Amino acid sequence: MGHTMKGMKSGAPKTFSYSVFYEQASEGGYVAFVPALPGCHTQGETLEEAEHNVKEAMAARGETIPEEGPSFQGRVTVPLTAA
Repeated sequence: MGHTMKGMKSGAPKTFSYSVFYEQASEGGYVAFVPALPGCHTQGETLEEAEHNVKEAMAARGETIPEEGPSFQGRVTVPLTAA
């Protein structure tokens, strides 16, 4: 009468977590993109809308979503030179 953990997990969907970058668009709103998923980008009038839209875009990929490797963010400063 005992249940195994394997049997209990069979119906649970596999979930993935990805880095998403948001940029303020010059025309207004925000652009969201997922560096680990080339071509996966969207936009929204607000950050919340952009997040909702990028989740939908990722879900539409179905089982073709690979696992994300490590990601890093940095900032560089360069001097402006007169042209």
